[in-house]
Amino acid sequence: MRDTAASVASRRAETAPLPRYRLFRGHGLSLRVRLTIAATVVAALGLSLAAVLLVISQRASLIHSLDDNARQRALIIAAAVDKGRAIQPLPASGAGDDAAQVIDSRGRVIAASANVAGEPALFRVSAAAPGSEPSVHTVRGIPLGGQGTYRVAAVSAGPAHAPKTVYVGLATAPVDHNIDRLTVKLAFGLPALTALLAAAGWHITGRALGPVERLRGQAAEITATDLHRRLDLPPRTDEIQRLGATLNDLLARLDEATTRQRQFVADAAHELRSPVAAVRAEIETATRHPGADFSARLPELLEETVRLGRLVDDLVQLARLDATAGVPRETEIDLDDLVRTEVRRLHSRPGVAVACARVRPARVRGDPDALSRAIRNLLDNAVRHAHHHVEVSLDATETETVLRVRDDGVGIPPADRDRVFDRFTRLDDARSRDAGGSGLGLAIVREVATHHGGRACVEDGGPGARLALHLPLSQG
Repeated sequence: MRDTAASVASRRAETAPLPRYRLFRGHGLSLRVRLTIAATVVAALGLSLAAVLLVISQRASLIHSLDDNARQRALIIAAAVDKGRAIQPLPASGAGDDAAQVIDSRGRVIAASANVAGEPALFRVSAAAPGSEPSVHTVRGIPLGGQGTYRVAAVSAGPAHAPKTVYVGLATAPVDHNIDRLTVKLAFGLPALTALLAAAGWHITGRALGPVERLRGQAAEITATDLHRRLDLPPRTDEIQRLGATLNDLLARLDEATTRQRQFVADAAHELRSPVAAVRAEIETATRHPGADFSARLPELLEETVRLGRLVDDLVQLARLDATAGVPRETEIDLDDLVRTEVRRLHSRPGVAVACARVRPARVRGDPDALSRAIRNLLDNAVRHAHHHVEVSLDATETETVLRVRDDGVGIPPADRDRVFDRFTRLDDARSRDAGGSGLGLAIVREVATHHGGRACVEDGGPGARLALHLPLSQG
């Protein structure tokens, strides 16, 4: 059978070599190795830059010292020439490669140091005026002792009618020799120092990442069945301890959510068992006695089916709310219209009157179906528990709108005002009068309010119960 173009392309994509960066990431180095390499590279670059700056500054310092020495000797010789006491040979510094010459205006050497006696004029650079600081120049190619580079200080001397120029040249060979020795030492010392810093960085990063590795190992041992466990925090208050504390908080939230989910599943199974068992028993009885008349029991069977459908609808609604982080807020809704619509749709019990005391205009953003479900649950709850009267009001402030539904029933004890919004919660009085309730209506109200940025609560205002739904107003 021929392969389709899609299958061929798929196999080619699977067998094609991965990009180079993916291969490198697939064989990636550990964080400790990467940190050590990064620290070593930075240290090596810093040390290299420091070494270069050290060599440059050391050479500049030595050359500056050489220039000062040349100027000083040039001034001494110039002072002797000015007094007519220039001696032959000129005094040398003791270094065999240093040279000094006094040249007249015609370019003849009239005095020189012993090592350049008999030599012609060696230096041809501009000289400073008499009495000023000698100028210093670099002269190369001087055939003297194998050293070709000199720092030459030049200054004019003698009377104006017979000017002379004093030259003092100091070889840069000692400076070059010292710089070469320093460079060799740095060339051998920097790699050793870099290696030492790399070892220190490896040790330090290992100690710094040790608590992280311990936290990772402990977190890897925690499974879905033991979310109650917590990570051991390091004793010092630092970023790693805060990371461990954050992970412990995350585990606590996961543990709480998992516990709530398991309890929810258990409660849902328990609530579904009764109507399913009742419907099954009726069907089994009808199956075993096909000739019997079960018309009198059909209303009871229908009631169980309605209860089962209502429970399933509530479970689906809660599951949808749990699966979403929030409700889309793009739609603007007239909450007062929703309230009036749900009041008109309400099927009240005989003897219970529902009245809208005041319904003020209010616009909110959110899901109209979810808000309608929350309003309907509030109204149904009030009708089930009211003796004779249910009052609905919708007020608005500058920032929020509040829907209040009050009934004239027995009310809700203060100790149960928070618990009444929990899932599958039925108070004793409510259970005695409404055994078929699922205990999910007010839980849906609270979830809808939370997803819309509001809240649901029980307010004071007896007799009876007064439940309130607070929602933020649309900014438009």
